[in-house]
Amino acid sequence: MSARRQQLHNSSAFHGGNAAFIEQLYARYLRDPNSVEPDWRARFDALPGRADDDLANTQASAQTFAHTSAWSVRAPAPQAREATVNAAKQAAVLRLINTYRCRGHQIADLDPLRLRPLPEITDLSPEYHGLLDSDLDEVFHSGSLYGPERMRLRDIIARLERSYCGRVGCEYMHITTTPEKRWVQKRIESYQTRPELTSRQRRWLLQLLTAAEGIEHYLHRRYIGQKRFSLEGGEALIPLLDELVSRAGRDGVREIVIGMAHRGRLNVLTNILGKPPQDIFAEFEGRVETPNGQQRAGDVKYHLGFATDVESGGRPVHLALGFNPSHLEIINPVIQGSVRARQRRRGDHDGRQVLPVLIHGDAAFAGQGVVMETLQLSQTRSHGTGGTVHVIVNNQIGFTTSNPLDSRSTLYCTDVAKMVQSPVFHVNGDDPEAVIFVTRMAFDFRQRFKRDVFIDLVCYRRLGHNEADEPAVTQPQMYRKIRQHPSARTLYAQRLIDHGDLTQEAAEAMIADYRHAIEQGFVATRPVLCDLESSHHRPLRTNWRRFAETHWTAAADTRLPRPQIRDLAERLLELPANFELHPRVAKIWAERRQMAAGEQLINWGCAENLAYASLLDAGIDVRLCGQDAGRGTFFHRHAKIHCQASGDEYTPLQHLSPQQGAFVAIDSILSEEAVLGFEYGFATAEPDALTLWEAQFGDFTNGAQVVIDQFITSAGTKWGLQCGLVMLLPHGLEGQGAEHSSARLERFLQLCAEHNIQVCVPTTPAQIFHLLRRQMLRPYRRPLIIMTPKSLLRHRLAVSSLDDLAQGTFQPLIPECDPLPDTSIERVVFCSGKVYFELLEERHARGLETVAIVRIEQLYPFPKEDFAAILAEYSQVEEFIWCQEEAQNQGAWDMIKHRFQPLRREGKRFYYVGRPASAAPAVGYRSIHLEQQQRLIDEALTGRINPSMNRGHPVP
Repeated sequence: MSARRQQLHNSSAFHGGNAAFIEQLYARYLRDPNSVEPDWRARFDALPGRADDDLANTQASAQTFAHTSAWSVRAPAPQAREATVNAAKQAAVLRLINTYRCRGHQIADLDPLRLRPLPEITDLSPEYHGLLDSDLDEVFHSGSLYGPERMRLRDIIARLERSYCGRVGCEYMHITTTPEKRWVQKRIESYQTRPELTSRQRRWLLQLLTAAEGIEHYLHRRYIGQKRFSLEGGEALIPLLDELVSRAGRDGVREIVIGMAHRGRLNVLTNILGKPPQDIFAEFEGRVETPNGQQRAGDVKYHLGFATDVESGGRPVHLALGFNPSHLEIINPVIQGSVRARQRRRGDHDGRQVLPVLIHGDAAFAGQGVVMETLQLSQTRSHGTGGTVHVIVNNQIGFTTSNPLDSRSTLYCTDVAKMVQSPVFHVNGDDPEAVIFVTRMAFDFRQRFKRDVFIDLVCYRRLGHNEADEPAVTQPQMYRKIRQHPSARTLYAQRLIDHGDLTQEAAEAMIADYRHAIEQGFVATRPVLCDLESSHHRPLRTNWRRFAETHWTAAADTRLPRPQIRDLAERLLELPANFELHPRVAKIWAERRQMAAGEQLINWGCAENLAYASLLDAGIDVRLCGQDAGRGTFFHRHAKIHCQASGDEYTPLQHLSPQQGAFVAIDSILSEEAVLGFEYGFATAEPDALTLWEAQFGDFTNGAQVVIDQFITSAGTKWGLQCGLVMLLPHGLEGQGAEHSSARLERFLQLCAEHNIQVCVPTTPAQIFHLLRRQMLRPYRRPLIIMTPKSLLRHRLAVSSLDDLAQGTFQPLIPECDPLPDTSIERVVFCSGKVYFELLEERHARGLETVAIVRIEQLYPFPKEDFAAILAEYSQVEEFIWCQEEAQNQGAWDMIKHRFQPLRREGKRFYYVGRPASAAPAVGYRSIHLEQQQRLIDEALTGRINPSMNRGHPVP
């Protein structure tokens, strides 16, 4: 072959398949080299024999290219053909390996009941990839498959079957981070889903299954027909949790915080946390003593939490099981918040010392949106906890729904986990050794990569939704199989007997020994070191008892010396060098300098920041969270500011002094339910930090109504839990429509009882300053619900002086502020919120001196003594009015009108003034809003009462 042809053959660009195209291109080149692209010109210039520059070369070149084309498609030599075939087979083997990793879980033996046939996955067959039976004994490179570099195809397939299609199914190929994916891959393929257990460990595993089954059988016989939400069918949860506690203790974990719904809770309480059996028996029998003789509503036994210290890895591990309502997954963000607070207290910045564990049901995990919201928090800066171990007790039924076509739209109930790049390990609940394997792998993954990890414990529910339910009515075939199916404990005992690890007699003795232990009140599993009552004074634990017997009227000096206020204000205004403020923020900074100097009255944003600064300066931590918490929805706070030149963020409240408390302002994800649940959980674990959650608008709070109803307002009376969480809820009708007007004050007031929460409507900067300080300085911890203003943030009358901050206090009730002649008062108007300033301005405009206006700033607990003093002050007045801008069936009216009954008994007149009852919180048309607002202001000041809203009460 000539040098010219050889060079053409060696160039992929000159491959014969391109001959026709290159002939034309080369002809153009010969006529004019500049007519072709520079890279092609360079190629043609380099061809040998290019000394001539005449058109004759065109014909020669065409022949050359044609010859090259014929050569390139000529049949390869036998050796080349063999190499090509071998390469294709090798590629097919690698594709097969990858397919097992991606889809092997779909044909894994996961369902103990085998309710449905396994799907036929065609691309898991060798034939799909072009591999034949004759290839099974051929040796191939195994690629990245853990094991020998070269194996026979049948050995490769066998290894893949053991790793991916046994009693464990692994989903991890969706993970985009290569080190995480490779770690899981190596762990699965090296152990092939079988743990290394000694004979002693296997017997301990059987003992745990015996305990899990034993407590259920004992309670079933002793308390016939009583609900307990049995774990039967999912007993492998107990060895799973025991292994998790054991492994965590050896790895340095000091606290494990568990959240779970009611199914299996009594079993976990007894066999994992070591709650004394006699305490559980007393709860079944209704013999419950509350601490210090306190009377409270209590809750059913399968909602109760517990805390204890157990021995693990030769050292104590604190276990805490959170209280939970029947709203299943709502516990998830609460536990995460509690864990975050515990980690912060320990200085556990990477999450190695405090471990969150969440136990879910399959139907709830797939169906409830708070699951997704909580997962979305998991990797955020201010809500992450270093990863959570999730366990789905997958009994393949939700109440009476068991068909996946009805219960979800995904292949697995766990598919939502993939949104956060988490691995999912499905495991057959009848194989406790496989359960131990995935537990170890899950915990190790969490500790190494600080990410959530999921164990899908595929099992069944032996009984109905509760013990009085008959499940065969709706699932006849499922329960026919269940009633014929041996328990996990029976199956594993027989396996150990067959293996020679123990005798039949020893297996039966375990059952009798466990029953005897619980009858004697002994904990039969992991050693318990102490219970909740005896451990609360230990280091790094919180002491809530100091708040137990206090009353909301407990004294708190919230004053701050004027020089200290000025000093704090000046420190808040200091900026880093070359920090360029936005012009609007610069104006606010200039105004605050004047406020600090006493040259201008203080507005809400300045007073609020000063309240935080004063607490931080005293060493108290402050955590503020909301969807726009740093800046403030209404551009008033600016706790975080941004340099317009560099984009750098600066938080003045973090730079007051080296000894100050920690401050964080969190702009959260767009969620109410999960974020409020998280902040509530944080506050329940940290009484010595001011924890605040702010709604973007108070209207959006109803997206978290479950958290409010089941935790914030009722946890104290149900479970004896205390909490100092502050909720900041912008509230006020200002013509912005039904979804930007009302924080639903009436709902909070309806939930008020037994001094469970505080509901306040402060109207001045001094009031919010003292209210926030009171929340921490007073030895009293109850949730504080604050209806915060919107337009009042910049209202010319809603201001305070430095002296109001330095010398004042929070006033639950503010009397008339103007010096009206006492003898001239004919009418007293009571109100709350911004309507006060509208009444005041209109009274000034009309020059009225016959109407006194009183603000009630704390609606609950109601300031009875202050209220009685006001009524006594106006004993000569015959007409009293409650004025609100909300509709009559909303706002405070229905929950406050009984406070005025003594007036009617004295023959005095008492009327309602406000909007008529409405299905919506506010109108959508601004013109109608203004008309309604002016009408109610006029009625309140003039006494021209609307009789339709005061039926049964004579109207003059």
